[in-house]
Amino acid sequence: MDSKMAIVTAWSYGLVAVLAAFLALYLASGWRKGGRSRAMFVAVALCALWGSMGLAFALTGQPLFLAGNIFADVLRFGGWYLFLLVLMQPELAEGEHVPGRSQWLTGLALVLFVVGLAAQTLVVFGIDPALSQRIALFASLAMTVFGLLLVERLFRNVSPDFRWSIKPLCLGLGGVFLFDLYLFSDALLFNRVDVDAFSIRGFAHALGLPLVALSAIRSHDWKRRLVMSQRVALQSATLLIVGAYLLFMAAAGYYVRFFGGEWGRALQLALLFAALLVLVGLTFSGSMRARLRVQVGKHFFSYRYDYREEWLRFTQTLSSQGGFAGMGRHVVRGLADMVESPGGALWLKDPSGRFFAQAACWNMPASPATEDVGSTLCTFLLDSGWVINLEEYRSLPRRYDGLELPSWLVEVPNAWLVVPLTTGSELIAFVVLATARARIDVNWEVNDLLKTAARQAGAFLGQMQASEALLEVRKFDSFNRMSAFVVHDLKNIITQLSLMLKNAERHRDNPEFQKDMLMTVEHSVERMRTLMMQLREGATPLDGPRGIDLAAVIRRIQTAKSGQGRDVEVTFDERMVARGHEDRIERVIGHLVQNALDATEHGGRVWVRLARQGAQALVEVGDNGHGMSPEFVRERLFKPFQTTKPTGMGIGAYESFQYVHELGGKMSVDSAVDVGTQVDLLLPLFDAGHAPQAETTKEAE
Repeated sequence: MDSKMAIVTAWSYGLVAVLAAFLALYLASGWRKGGRSRAMFVAVALCALWGSMGLAFALTGQPLFLAGNIFADVLRFGGWYLFLLVLMQPELAEGEHVPGRSQWLTGLALVLFVVGLAAQTLVVFGIDPALSQRIALFASLAMTVFGLLLVERLFRNVSPDFRWSIKPLCLGLGGVFLFDLYLFSDALLFNRVDVDAFSIRGFAHALGLPLVALSAIRSHDWKRRLVMSQRVALQSATLLIVGAYLLFMAAAGYYVRFFGGEWGRALQLALLFAALLVLVGLTFSGSMRARLRVQVGKHFFSYRYDYREEWLRFTQTLSSQGGFAGMGRHVVRGLADMVESPGGALWLKDPSGRFFAQAACWNMPASPATEDVGSTLCTFLLDSGWVINLEEYRSLPRRYDGLELPSWLVEVPNAWLVVPLTTGSELIAFVVLATARARIDVNWEVNDLLKTAARQAGAFLGQMQASEALLEVRKFDSFNRMSAFVVHDLKNIITQLSLMLKNAERHRDNPEFQKDMLMTVEHSVERMRTLMMQLREGATPLDGPRGIDLAAVIRRIQTAKSGQGRDVEVTFDERMVARGHEDRIERVIGHLVQNALDATEHGGRVWVRLARQGAQALVEVGDNGHGMSPEFVRERLFKPFQTTKPTGMGIGAYESFQYVHELGGKMSVDSAVDVGTQVDLLLPLFDAGHAPQAETTKEAE
């Protein structure tokens, strides 16, 4: 060491020795306050000893002082280990014992301390210098990583009210250990100690001491409440594993360089890059995090879950913005995160209350399948309230007595759990979760957590549905207010036409009046056409449902569209009579045909097919036009005031959907963008005993 570097080293270690000595004197006044203050005094006193030995070596160059500095460094690590471990011990009443899961830290600290002393002894006595130096650097790096682990564990375990006091201590010691981590890892990787970093090491430690002193002033007797959580244990375990991995790769890099000859350094750099790449990949791996979380919960805690953390996370997930569709995805994701599931889907009860349909999905394919409310699956979920484990069902079907899985559920890829969402005594939805990333035993704790969270999610969905219904009511209220303005305009048009009719008797032979009359009629017709485009009458007929000849209705629609210059292909498998109101059935089918024509260019194909499907009549309306996206069909098509037409109001599809379901029928849509759309309309058939009367009535008309 040259004279200039010796001066820097002397100032560096001298400064840390003086500051540590003053802090030790301050702490000596609180010797009687308890074990924590005494442990801190021992650690700071050993820091003063370490700095004094470094100062003496820088001034004299004697190997004896260097050996003292080396041993004092290990003792300093041991002192801080003692203080941090004592600080993390819970305040136990008389007769209580320290939990067994905390004693492994004390054992590991003792092992590292003994190994560090042994390694430095080999260095001081010159036994196999090359190997002993490598072992000593490896031991020092391991002690540094363990020190960082203790600091991180202390900071995350303390209660929030004590964190203000402990924060300066964690910052000071964390900075000191990080500097040592750089120093020893650099020396271990490149097989030489950075002289500049070694010289200013005392300055780095001196900068951390004021922060340690600040914590000592704030904390007084270091009384605090320790809070242990699974998240903290998981993070500590992760840090420990990463540290051990880095130590292993550092040792492997050294031996690769040592035995690699001329290619040693290149191979060492390649190994280092590969190790870091693997570490990053494992860090961002959801499966690895899930497995580690399961193992920590299984081996370090009596219960699998930290319920406070789970509930806060689940509530935050449900409270995220995104509308009703987004709410469904949040429910699926919140339940999936509880069991490490990578995806799922939500089946929500239809507004008609007759079946369940998929309303949201997360990392799971969309499904057009529906499930009737009275099916065995829905009945089982409502009556039992169980979470159905499909793996258990396949192996022990007798446990789920009376349950028959629908075919669409069996075909869902990686389906694992079916979670019912209830509100009160009503099944509002159910969630299908995919198989977990890690092996999880679905025991009573998992079932209870999922069922409780599902009840909260059901309440959220019910509230959201009520809000949606209220919003629709408000929209209809706005629609009714708009109707009042339209009626007012129609009244003005009628007044204008009435006045013209009164004057027609006197001026019918006047050419100017005739010209003005034609202009008035044309203007009135145009105004009424504009008004009718803004408003559609949707009153329910006063008479009850009756038999409707669907073939005749479709023929009339075909004739009307032919008069507009558009062709509609019509196919009848057989003649059928449906139950309903003839004018409204004709309006519904006509609306579907008109939508198909609007979505199809001239020359495109539009067809209507009438067939029987069980006890219902199937009216299939299709086209090869523009089509609609699955999101629009699922989330917007059958909601009021939602439309793809520039001048549409979005009332027709909603009105048709509601009326068909009021009759006991069903409407389903299969559409793809730039491919076309097919709407299947299922209508209940009229009673066979009344069918001839309906046909006779139709022929008489």
